[in-house]
Amino acid sequence: MESRVETVRGNSFKTDEAHTILYAAKEDFMSTRLAGRVLSAVFLVAVFSVGGVLQSQDVRTNAMPGTDFSKYHTYKWVAIQGASHPNQIVDAEIKQSVDAQLAAKGLTKTDSDKVDLYVGYQTAVDQQKQWNGYGEGGGWRWGGGMATATSSTINVGTLVVDLYDPSTKQLVWSGTATKTIDPSSNQKKNENNLNKAMAKLFKGYPPK
Repeated sequence: MESRVETVRGNSFKTDEAHTILYAAKEDFMSTRLAGRVLSAVFLVAVFSVGGVLQSQDVRTNAMPGTDFSKYHTYKWVAIQGASHPNQIVDAEIKQSVDAQLAAKGLTKTDSDKVDLYVGYQTAVDQQKQWNGYGEGGGWRWGGGMATATSSTINVGTLVVDLYDPSTKQLVWSGTATKTIDPSSNQKKNENNLNKAMAKLFKGYPPK
């Protein structure tokens, strides 16, 4: 028995050939449609992932008006009384990250009492904390343009870095980075997150 002749898109084919062509066309259409859906899904995941990274950290800085930051060349770390600090490992990671940024800005760390800047930090690990100033009760001042920093509450995961001028006993610069500290997370991930936050925080230092 001879195969019937059918017409597909203006061309004549035998029945079995026509079925083969139609089946192949259907498979090609389904594959293309599936691939399109996969690419769309991948694109959406990438967009939301990038958006999450961009929204995960917020940095803010505040500087004392009229301060000549070009005169600051050396600094030393100081402990802020009443401030909250994480464990020793995270403490070391925070200081190393800040040290790297300040070194890139031309500042030198020293243990000498005669320095241009005091650097201190505070954070909230498990619950909100009230901001504390260095040298409270010792004649240190945090007024003027630094009112925002001195009246703030530190949210969980937020890191605050403060720079003080020991010659004037004033807070001259304060930076805040949210969603930066999480001692319970993977150490490498936490360290990378911290370094990214500090790079963003000191990007505009010294203030123009």
